[in-house]
Amino acid sequence: MQTGTLISLALYFIAMIGIGLWAWKRSTDTSEGYLLAGRNLPPAVAALSAGASDMSGWLLLGLPGALYAAGLVEAWIGIGLFLGALANWILVAPRLRKQTEERGNALTIPEFLANRFPDKAVALRVISALIVVVFFAVYTAAGLVGGGKLFETSFAGLLPDVGISDYMLGIWITCLVVLAYTMVGGFLAVSLTDFVQGCIMVVALVLMPLVVMFGAGGEGGGSLTDVPVEGFLSLTQGLTLLGFISAVTWGLGYFGQPHIIVRFMAIDTVEKVRPARNIGMTWMGVALLGSIGIGIAGRAYVERNGLVVEDPETIFIVLANLLFHPLITGFLLAALLAAIMSTISSQLLVASSSLTEDFYKLFFRKQASERESVNVGRVCVALVALAAIWIASDPDSQVLGLVSNAWAGFGAAFGPLILLSLMWDKMTGAGAVAGLVVGAGTVAAWIALGWNAQLPGMDGGLYEIVPGFIAAWLAIVLVSKATAGSAQPAVQNA
Repeated sequence: MQTGTLISLALYFIAMIGIGLWAWKRSTDTSEGYLLAGRNLPPAVAALSAGASDMSGWLLLGLPGALYAAGLVEAWIGIGLFLGALANWILVAPRLRKQTEERGNALTIPEFLANRFPDKAVALRVISALIVVVFFAVYTAAGLVGGGKLFETSFAGLLPDVGISDYMLGIWITCLVVLAYTMVGGFLAVSLTDFVQGCIMVVALVLMPLVVMFGAGGEGGGSLTDVPVEGFLSLTQGLTLLGFISAVTWGLGYFGQPHIIVRFMAIDTVEKVRPARNIGMTWMGVALLGSIGIGIAGRAYVERNGLVVEDPETIFIVLANLLFHPLITGFLLAALLAAIMSTISSQLLVASSSLTEDFYKLFFRKQASERESVNVGRVCVALVALAAIWIASDPDSQVLGLVSNAWAGFGAAFGPLILLSLMWDKMTGAGAVAGLVVGAGTVAAWIALGWNAQLPGMDGGLYEIVPGFIAAWLAIVLVSKATAGSAQPAVQNA
């Protein structure tokens, strides 16, 4: 049984590496080609690349696991994300595509901010690059945890004994395949593999809940109302005001996710943002409904058949192994790996681009050649990956927990900054620096104090993105007003 599954996964790995090699021949001669595919992505590729890099392993592990454990009330996270993504496509995408090219043809978010606020250029590039690298190391680790759980759950005892656990072996295999096509093919390889992976993901997300309830094994699926949890199918059961705010405000994070908004910078033209948005939001809506369906239908199936699932975040893997032919199981597990790898590759590339453009070329080799810059970027990809492996080495790590922390960090640090820099002409460089520092600092302090889990004197906690986003917004506005008139003009194309 597992042999067929391994064959399917092996074919998937080979296909991804093949795409990387093809992209290597097409777009890695210059920094713009390696980091943004020459700004020539078609709408469909840009849309599914943004979606797949966004919807990481949490879409097939974390979100179904939360729904499996607590019921439909956890769907508010998905609702908030959908609304946030739509607002991101409307408010940020067309403006960022236009302004990054106009302001010095910026290739990274830190470089765009430096060109937008030249009086604080060095500070913005250094601070934003540090935030990118630190939070992406955590975010990438979340994806590797998903890869480790996949191999630990599906192939325990089957994989070769190399002196490490199945969990760590899964982490290394996942990481090495991602490194193979990301380091070789750059942004074009990442985007094309994301497109393929996005197609695989949406098919799996539609197929799984339907088969659980109506297909092979469907006779044992049972009614969703059979779940012995009060209010399991209620959107409000046990929902507090703080819980509701914490769930729906996940959508705020979209405005500040570098690995997502960088896709907007690479779309072929501003006019093609609209069709890309339509494709991306349709894909996202179907994907979220499928993820919710897996968690709810999976719990009904488990209860009806008297099964035991120790880790709710593995419900997708458990169902894939129980209900499908080994070759189809391999396809479904490839979909999970697609969700994981599409995000990891995007994050590694953005983190490495910041290290290359905003550290190496800024402080060490300002006149570095295009070839040298590309090669340094490849080395940086590997370095960030090693840091993520170290963070992910704890087998008790939870995918959703790691993702939520990194998501909040980016959303609070960059969200208000990106929105206001694109839409408010009176923003100053000092305000931008204040927003970065206050947003990231507030999130880090909120997590350290444990207020995301339990507020003092309250029954529950508040998701750290809420205070971080508000504090960063206020810092930008107040400091900008206090320093108005002291800024230098922004950099434009010659």
